[in-house]
Amino acid sequence: MNPERVARIREKLTGALAPVLLEVNDESYKHAGHAGARGGQGHFSVTVVSEAFTGRLPLARHRLVYAALGEMMTTDIHALAITAKAPDEVA
Repeated sequence: MNPERVARIREKLTGALAPVLLEVNDESYKHAGHAGARGGQGHFSVTVVSEAFTGRLPLARHRLVYAALGEMMTTDIHALAITAKAPDEVA
């Protein structure tokens, strides 16, 4: 687990998307020995609920998340599972 990376992901997503709900999980332990893990990059999952996703298709939502994370997508993150919803889609 890499708490510094989790904190940076959280900070970048919060700054860019002002989420009403944000969960960031480091799942790198599930991929020990995998090429990305050997290279030092991590596997993460995020759940983001934000007004920024209202009226956008899933691909556009994912692009917003990728843009928010910027360089981390090439330097720190090997794999990212994204759940991105608008507030009215959450019960």
